[in-house]
Amino acid sequence: MKGLILSGGRGTRLYPLTYTSAKQLIPVANKPVLVRVIEAIRDAGIDEIGIVVGDTAEEIKTAIGRGGRWGVEVTYIRQDQPLGLAHAVKVSQDFLGDERFVMFLGDNVIQGGISGLIGQFSSSGWNSQIVLTRVSHPEQYGVAELDNEGKIVRLVEKPKEPLSDLALVGIYMFDHHVHEAVDHITPSWRGEFEITDAIQWLVEQGYDVYPYVHRGWWIDTGSPGAMLDANGLVLEELTPAIEGYVDRDSEVDGRVTIQQGAEIINSVIRGPSIIGERSRIVNSYVGPFTSIYHDVLVEDSEIERAIVLEHSEIRDIPARIQDSLIGRQVILARSPIKPKAYKLTLGDHSQVGIL
Repeated sequence: MKGLILSGGRGTRLYPLTYTSAKQLIPVANKPVLVRVIEAIRDAGIDEIGIVVGDTAEEIKTAIGRGGRWGVEVTYIRQDQPLGLAHAVKVSQDFLGDERFVMFLGDNVIQGGISGLIGQFSSSGWNSQIVLTRVSHPEQYGVAELDNEGKIVRLVEKPKEPLSDLALVGIYMFDHHVHEAVDHITPSWRGEFEITDAIQWLVEQGYDVYPYVHRGWWIDTGSPGAMLDANGLVLEELTPAIEGYVDRDSEVDGRVTIQQGAEIINSVIRGPSIIGERSRIVNSYVGPFTSIYHDVLVEDSEIERAIVLEHSEIRDIPARIQDSLIGRQVILARSPIKPKAYKLTLGDHSQVGIL
């Protein structure tokens, strides 16, 4: 089998972080989501991976390279316009050939990985396997309707009146018949070639499409709230380790990971949380569900349930920072200059809560 990862989206729901950065490279528990997807596919025994890229292609190529760090061989596939998931399959046909493959959205995080699913599909005679999970707002997703025997009746992309709460979670397995399917569908009302339409075509033509209902958690990290939720869930699954320096005046509980080169000085760190390489936490409090990425300074401040990206500084903030995504090379500090005032330089679509 081969792997196909879709990383061509613009990430508009994560503006302003994604104005200058691919959403798939934002870290969850200090590891980019795209890397987590690569590792999940590798752990399932697949070492040939195609990554479909768009406007952020160069950044993704710089971060991932040829895949050797993860023991895989990466091929990049250009999708000039985001015309849908089925279109991504179409432009990837030369890479995929006639082999069976797994397609994974590059901004999804799923509990338990996909090794069991791949093993199940590889040993079966199915033409396709789709992964479903129950959601509270199915109208926001592709939705599957099953009959009393658990077989697919139909699939609809973002239905206004869903007949089911079973959403497609962005993990699909196909054999070569999917290429015939994508050649037979037409653009939807959204102007995209929908993968749900391609799967529906397979069903209508009598091909065997198996619906697997996932019971664990799954998160599409395309929005700030979802990113924080995913960060918290992954942090809870980490095996804590102290590889950096913690001084005797600090208090670090048993659910905290301190990465190499990090320093904790006169501070309290509550887990689950992670402090990245070469980051310094000084006279501060870091609360649960927080990921501090590499080369960050937090001094005389408090922060909880947050993600802070690399080369940022948080200094002398009088109120606790909470439920926040803080980007790269951000300086958040209290100014000593009077008269006292908030001085802000914010990008488009920024959101700031002030006491």
